[in-house]
Amino acid sequence: MKLFLFFPGFLGAVTLYVISRKWMFALVEKRNWRKSLAATIIMVLSFLIILLPIGMLVNMLTAKVSYAASHSAELIEGLKQVNNRLQDTLGIEVMTNQRLQKLQELITAGLPGILGATFNTLTAIAIMYFILFFMLVNGRRMEEKLYEYIPLKDENVERLGREFNTLVIANAVGIPLIAIVQGIISLIGYLVFGVPQPIFWFVVTCFTAMLPVVGAAAVYVPMGIYLLATGSSWQGIAVLVYGFGVVGTSDNIARFLLAKRIADVHPLITIFGVLIGVNLFGFIGLIFGPLLISMFILLLEIYSNEFVVKKRELPKHKPVE
Repeated sequence: MKLFLFFPGFLGAVTLYVISRKWMFALVEKRNWRKSLAATIIMVLSFLIILLPIGMLVNMLTAKVSYAASHSAELIEGLKQVNNRLQDTLGIEVMTNQRLQKLQELITAGLPGILGATFNTLTAIAIMYFILFFMLVNGRRMEEKLYEYIPLKDENVERLGREFNTLVIANAVGIPLIAIVQGIISLIGYLVFGVPQPIFWFVVTCFTAMLPVVGAAAVYVPMGIYLLATGSSWQGIAVLVYGFGVVGTSDNIARFLLAKRIADVHPLITIFGVLIGVNLFGFIGLIFGPLLISMFILLLEIYSNEFVVKKRELPKHKPVE
């Protein structure tokens, strides 16, 4: 069980290696840099470009969640007022008092989990960079050994490498990139319509946009309903129309533009991958969950190609006389 703590760091190292390997080989083989120097530069850049911005966003979100958890009574009282206004204005009762009480208990109990997740994330990052350094320095030799010892035909090993690279790019780059595009488009709407704390809601939208099925609607739909309930009718209607009409459409446009560069991951793989991944790895399971399921299906296909000689035909039944 203790070894499981190293697994997210290992997956992160493999992901960053796939993304940065061509840059590593270019620096070492074309520009004659020392391997240790090239690996260090790539690791520093990956931290500044990828992890530092994500860490700042997560820190902002964690601070807000921690504040909400420590002031849960005030939050629940505000939700009760919104619920009462919705019931008076639209005749809709979103949550009963019992559900609001359960929500308060969940918020209060969630704070220790957030702090523990932060500690686990820092541990995973340290393990990730420790493994990544040796993977980058020994990249060519590692790939040659894997190519030699993987018990598959040469064409299947090459296919495994190509499709694994595509899947990593699709899940580790494609999904977050599409989420950021939706977040930026949402931020424009939040600024135009005067939504309070637009930067915070931009961060929340970026994270929810990575969720399957619901996506960014998990933010702009409750926001629009809240604005309607508080009397800001035109803002609420504008947020809902902009969300469904512009933010929702931007997801399809971004996927279409990136279709040639990322794998076409089936929605069911994304849904089950996120559900399993978040349960196992926490937030980073949004990326690693779908990746692991996609890899499992790919390995099944390669196993079938490797060992199944011919398709099995169903026995033909004789016609009844």
